[in-house]
Amino acid sequence: MRRLLLVLCLMLATPVFAVQPDEILDDPVLEARAREISKGLRCPVCQNESIDESNASLSRDLRILLRERLTAGDSDQEAVDFIVLRYGEFVLLRPNARGANLILWLAPAGMLLLALGVGWATVRRRSVAADAAGDALSDEEKARLDEILRS
Repeated sequence: MRRLLLVLCLMLATPVFAVQPDEILDDPVLEARAREISKGLRCPVCQNESIDESNASLSRDLRILLRERLTAGDSDQEAVDFIVLRYGEFVLLRPNARGANLILWLAPAGMLLLALGVGWATVRRRSVAADAAGDALSDEEKARLDEILRS
């Protein structure tokens, strides 16, 4: 019963947002935009959390900076570009598929194709070797093999 209760609690657990009450904007539309953008920005300290979920002081600074940019009239993309310009593409939870990042996006498919090619070549080479080994028997060996198989 305790395990079931524990499993239910874990299933109902949702991420806790770290946005402090003093960070929240008065305009609900701007706040909703800020929340949506901050879900796509990585915390440079925690590295596996968005700045919306992280309690790190750097994440707090990034949340405040993002809200300042939106209040100043920046579009969503301009605000993200400003933060990326200062902190690098590492802060994006979903990096763009351009430039050097394109290698990271295409590498899994390339490795899969390479592995399939190596596997196919290995199987083909073994089947050819098995066929060649079967043909390597002399007439005397074939006769002896037939004799053994009949008895």
